[in-house]
Amino acid sequence: MIVALIVTCEIGFWVLLAAGLGSRYLLKKPRLGMALLLCEPVLEVVLLIVTAIDLKNGAQPSWQHGLAALYIGYTVGHGHRTVMWLDGIAAHRFGGAPPPVKPPQYGMQRAWHETKVWFGTLIGAVVATGLLWLSILYVDDPGRSGSLESWIGQAWKFAAIHGLIVLAYVVWPKKEPAGEKHAQERVGVRRD
Repeated sequence: MIVALIVTCEIGFWVLLAAGLGSRYLLKKPRLGMALLLCEPVLEVVLLIVTAIDLKNGAQPSWQHGLAALYIGYTVGHGHRTVMWLDGIAAHRFGGAPPPVKPPQYGMQRAWHETKVWFGTLIGAVVATGLLWLSILYVDDPGRSGSLESWIGQAWKFAAIHGLIVLAYVVWPKKEPAGEKHAQERVGVRRD
């Protein structure tokens, strides 16, 4: 049941996002669009409540409950950035706004950009860890909460792997091709 709800929340996220951006830019109803976009966190709250009820009703804590915590953590850590990115694209395509600034591709600017994305992963790991610890306290049975504890390790494993990738951008920054740098300076492309 929990996995089906996670899938439903993910589908609901994209449906609400499309409906919110469509209302905002195609129907020219920015308030309706904002209302739909603000409904997205409700999906995670529903998932959290259903997971807690499932555990309270005596369900054996399993990988499904751990996955729910990771999903909520990921959404908290990266959801806002994803919505803002897609809002910029929709504003450009349908609202007449200038094209969104692309992330830097080279050098330390790229490393800094990747570091900011990694901070979202760290926030997700912290949120998932907090939810998992609350679940462990809620279950209050060390014999049943072992799988939840193992998911805490999974959250931090993902954060560590992402951190190593970011570290590679810092240690070995991708160099900009010489011809491309001069072309960008001629056209006045903004480089952050």
